Amino acid sequence: MSEHASKYTRNQPYLSKVLVNDRLTGPESEKETIHIELALEEGMVYTPGDAVGIIPTNREEQVESVLKVLGFTGDERVLDHYKVEISLHEALTTRLAIGKLARGSINQFAKLCGEDVPAALKALIGQENKAFAEEYIWGREFVDLAKEFPGIVKQPQELFNILSRLTPRMYSIASSQAAHPNEVHTTVRVVRYNAHGLDRQGVASGHMGERAPVGATLPVFLHENNAFRLPEDTGAPVIMIGPGTGIAPFRAFLEERQAAGHKGDNWLFFGEQRSISDYLYKDQFLGMEKDGLLTKLHTAFSRDQSKKVYVQDRMQENAADLYAWLERGAYFYVCGDASRMAKDVELALLDCIAKGSDGTLENATEYLAAMKKAKRYQRDVY
Repeated sequence: MSEHASKYTRNQPYLSKVLVNDRLTGPESEKETIHIELALEEGMVYTPGDAVGIIPTNREEQVESVLKVLGFTGDERVLDHYKVEISLHEALTTRLAIGKLARGSINQFAKLCGEDVPAALKALIGQENKAFAEEYIWGREFVDLAKEFPGIVKQPQELFNILSRLTPRMYSIASSQAAHPNEVHTTVRVVRYNAHGLDRQGVASGHMGERAPVGATLPVFLHENNAFRLPEDTGAPVIMIGPGTGIAPFRAFLEERQAAGHKGDNWLFFGEQRSISDYLYKDQFLGMEKDGLLTKLHTAFSRDQSKKVYVQDRMQENAADLYAWLERGAYFYVCGDASRMAKDVELALLDCIAKGSDGTLENATEYLAAMKKAKRYQRDVY
């Protein structure tokens, strides 16, 4: 990464202008997924596979509700993490994580009580109450805790001990700089839910979904990810598995291969709920298929038929072909949800290898280990 690019960091971000903020999902969708395009300063460079860090702010109504519950005005002066004096309002807006409640925050909050910890709060602290505390924090924010146990926070500065820092959120880059000079694109699922009687939203995704219209500015920085890269051999085939917003880096990969004239074959698997409303970047991918850039394009829309179909099912259906591509030296990439999807995809991949090589699962595991060692199996999961 050039010297120029690295002058912007999470602590000194670049104030980027929002160029495009479009909804990708249709009105019938259960999800709200958006495509964001951000301006970069000349000299800021990234490689497909990298991430863009977005530094969000908390919503004004969230900040106001915390101030109200704590009985502060917001004008009180506090020292931030770098001992810079700012107003409490500014601290709650840009420095402190007042969203999702953490167990650590409950423990710090309880410490303020000294010996007089209320019984209900005592039941949430310590290792022995971990399971109960985990259940309690689900869907709750700091304001809920402060409301339930009022009068415990006496000094605004104490919030810096209770709450963690408001940290940047990393999003996979969805563009190639060769195709979009001085721009970076990303794909964001806007998280919204109702919990404990209140409407909530993701901190960064809510910010981009509601408070980042075209022309607004967002503090951003670029983050290298050398563990997720296109093959150095531009003739090597690539297989990409990107359900949901996991599609982002593969849009970048394909744009890069197109712009640079790479000759390797490309096979994309994309999955979502419904083709009518959730087919992200549909026209672009169909265009790439038509132009021959995408050698194969397989989609899995889980709700389009009575039996749910996922990307791993499409892999199994094409097991022989998939194994043939691997034998030709194909690189295999997965991006998206780590908790279930990535594991299911790996199991399907092992199964395809075992079937293709007439081998056992043990043989397939060895084959996959060799692919990992050669960096031909790469994952960007979260």
